[in-house]
Amino acid sequence: MKYRITVLPGDGIGPDVMAEGVKVLQAVGRKFGHSFKLEYELIGAVAIDKTESALPEETLAMCKRSDAVMLAAVGDPRYDDPKLPVHPEDGLLALRKGLGLFANLRPVRVFDELVNASTLKPEVLQGTDFVFVRELTGGVYFAKPKKEWVTSRGRKATDSMTYSEQEIERIIRVGFELARARKKRLVSVDKANVLKSSRLWRQVAVEVSRDYPDVALSHVLVDACAMQLIRTPAMFDVIVTENLFGDILSDEAAQLAGSMGMLPSASLSGIPVAGKRTFGLYEPIHGSAPTIAGKDIANPIATILSVAMMLRHSLALDSEAAAVEQAAESVLKHGYRTDDIMAPESTRVGTRQMGDLIAARI
Repeated sequence: MKYRITVLPGDGIGPDVMAEGVKVLQAVGRKFGHSFKLEYELIGAVAIDKTESALPEETLAMCKRSDAVMLAAVGDPRYDDPKLPVHPEDGLLALRKGLGLFANLRPVRVFDELVNASTLKPEVLQGTDFVFVRELTGGVYFAKPKKEWVTSRGRKATDSMTYSEQEIERIIRVGFELARARKKRLVSVDKANVLKSSRLWRQVAVEVSRDYPDVALSHVLVDACAMQLIRTPAMFDVIVTENLFGDILSDEAAQLAGSMGMLPSASLSGIPVAGKRTFGLYEPIHGSAPTIAGKDIANPIATILSVAMMLRHSLALDSEAAAVEQAAESVLKHGYRTDDIMAPESTRVGTRQMGDLIAARI
């Protein structure tokens, strides 16, 4: 079978970790007899440097022609000045919107081998295995008015958190579908004691729950959820929430796994159903980390596990996805570690060697 994949290495360590993701994908092709046509394009700071746009039209068009998109990272300190007209992150937001990627899946699993990599006690972390479902194209990141202005009394700025019933319903359904295939527990996170948009969110969640009587729905305020992620992370199975809350909470949860270098993600344009293909973009949740770019020390596992998610959700290749996940776990069991997850008596490896080790076990 032949598949067409758009590859967006991006900025900083993006090309470093993407090379290892591609390496593992090619190993899957050899093992299972698939052909992956990889087409590379620009996004982020490298795109601004060459085209003055963080998301060139050619990039978006190529993504739309693909079966799936692999993205590494965007961001460059040269563009940190908020007064600049364009920023690398603009490309990522525009890509999500342009491809209709409304559902962001971020699995958080604490590998037994890394239970001591976090700053939390091992007994707190054991058994942690849940999925964040983050709404990705609405809320405060996209809603208008969004502006900054000067008054006679000083500067002001505003951002709006706006959600429609339809936007909420479709992301809640993603959460229910995933929960139905797992432990049948869904936590909906909001701030319904303060925010009007959260009150609508909760109302719609309750309405949708009637279609899923086999799934237990509970509601947790975002601040309480942040606390429970640290106190009792193993209590969660599937967590669904809006854009801003999901962004913050999933980064917090990355530390449960020991490093942001361990967490993959999928951004989907539809509701994932086992055995069916859903278009999506796949990326590690970490940033571009420009200070370590090209030094062969970045952890590529999040990118490699993102490849597994792509195989499962966009290409409907579940056995191949499982092979990648098992290969990554095998390498960890044998004691190989990059700098961010080093432990006593482990073997330190670089970005490229970690990719080699995982690819060899496919």
